[in-house]
Amino acid sequence: MESKLSLITRNTAEVVTPEELKEALESGRKLKGYLGFEPSGLFHIGWLIWAQKVKDLLQAGVDMSLLVATWHAWINDKLGGNMEMIKLAGDYAITVLDSFGISRSKVHVIDAEDMVKDKDYWSLVIRVAKNTSLARMKRALTIMGRKADEAELDSSKLIYPAMQVSDIFYMDLDIALGGTDQRKAHMLARDVAEKLGKKKVIAIHTPLLVGLQGGQRMNPGVDEDDALADIKMSKSKPETAIFINDEPEEVEGKLMTAYCPKGVVENNPVLQINKYILFQVDDRGLKVERDAKFGGDVQFNTYEELEKAYAEGKLHPKDLKVATARKLNQIIDPLRKSIKSRPEYDKLAKEIARSVSR
Repeated sequence: MESKLSLITRNTAEVVTPEELKEALESGRKLKGYLGFEPSGLFHIGWLIWAQKVKDLLQAGVDMSLLVATWHAWINDKLGGNMEMIKLAGDYAITVLDSFGISRSKVHVIDAEDMVKDKDYWSLVIRVAKNTSLARMKRALTIMGRKADEAELDSSKLIYPAMQVSDIFYMDLDIALGGTDQRKAHMLARDVAEKLGKKKVIAIHTPLLVGLQGGQRMNPGVDEDDALADIKMSKSKPETAIFINDEPEEVEGKLMTAYCPKGVVENNPVLQINKYILFQVDDRGLKVERDAKFGGDVQFNTYEELEKAYAEGKLHPKDLKVATARKLNQIIDPLRKSIKSRPEYDKLAKEIARSVSR
């Protein structure tokens, strides 16, 4: 049980609550978990953080579902509201996850399209809304990358948090997995659960990867969710992201121009890629190749060793970037190959690129 607990909680930003998770594991029953994602664009490396956590949960014996949140993406105006394109983006993401080691045979892939056909699902949505104030629902809009006042233009946005909470109840889940940006939905589900006689879900939140432009320390008075939305890696801001579609030279080029001041650790995207992805996906560490006059090659077996050397100025930003690009390309190469051979995904990528450039 302790090894399962360690596996589930590693590389997480928060578990709500650790005591509940331990108790659930000790019960010996098969736990049910899920990760819901909007198929709203190309797969960027920030998604590998939660994808690795899905693998951890599977290894720990959790029965995992992946919810392809097609209707949620449509409500959120993703991909121009083109449902066929949204569905294709969902298939594309599942293909990428399959090549990452999350086989379709190991998880339940659920399309929101099937859930919305059930009147019992909509009954849950209404009951959740009935037990949630308008102010609370509007505050939860940050889970979809929106601000509260955006509901003034399109009231369908207010349905989204109620749907996400209902997803959890409908699937009768023990564990809800998501990035820290999903916290408000998970907390809403926990608050409403008792009123509806539902299970209080255990929330596991993974860290968000800062965008390639980095970020500055949060100023006092700035809303935390708004600040995170501005600096996190995002599909809607392609200049901040590395996509698994990117060719090896593109990955290297993006990293070479990324924010990475000498000795600076805070909000450093290159270090975060190592901390949250490279050292989690591959336990062989990071080898930095350098000319002998600059100290020669050095092997970092833990992220802590890497961060300490960088903070002390013993590792140059360029050397770190080159080594990171090499390792990252090794990890995403099989993912890249899994979609490059599919003409429908190539077409999707080009259509998304055109829409972003408009």
